[in-house]
Amino acid sequence: MSKLKFYSLWLCLICVIIFILQLLIPGFTELFVLNQASWFQPWRFVTAIFLHASVAHIAYNLFALALFGIILEKLIGSNKFLLVFFASGIIANLIAVNFYSSSLGASGAIYGILGCLAIIKPLMMIWAFGFPMPMFIAAILWVGAGVLGVFMPSNVGDIAHLSGIGIGFIIGLVLREWRKAKKELMRVPEGYMRIWENNYMR
Repeated sequence: MSKLKFYSLWLCLICVIIFILQLLIPGFTELFVLNQASWFQPWRFVTAIFLHASVAHIAYNLFALALFGIILEKLIGSNKFLLVFFASGIIANLIAVNFYSSSLGASGAIYGILGCLAIIKPLMMIWAFGFPMPMFIAAILWVGAGVLGVFMPSNVGDIAHLSGIGIGFIIGLVLREWRKAKKELMRVPEGYMRIWENNYMR
């Protein structure tokens, strides 16, 4: 695997810088937030990922992105990690824009990381909902909480969360199958090993 580039931490830094700009520059958030203008200004589907509504919002997201992001990046590599982050975040926004008048935050992308990690490392123990549990159990509970949230509306973008974790599941399954196929290709057929032993190990 290629050298770890810590893209998860760089993404955290970008979020912090952009949040500072949000606080300092009036109207900055409105220029890049996800809303109905996004269909005519498509960059908003990306920029909204890096915007946050409050200190608590960004703190929660950065904790999850740094912790789970580094774990996933180490498991699948930095470039594939970026694919998970941006694919989950952008597709979550493409879906969310149809349900919310405006939205912002890295949650869709982070839920994609969680979903991918639940497929790649399902038995990894984590602390969630106040208890230690395997990653796949936590993922089931996150999905359940998201579904409940859809029917009990709040300021939380549950549809974006569900979309993100769903994309993460899909990418995780693809990566897992790709790994299996790669291992099969690298496996030397037994017949070749016997020929090599007969010719060179006598």
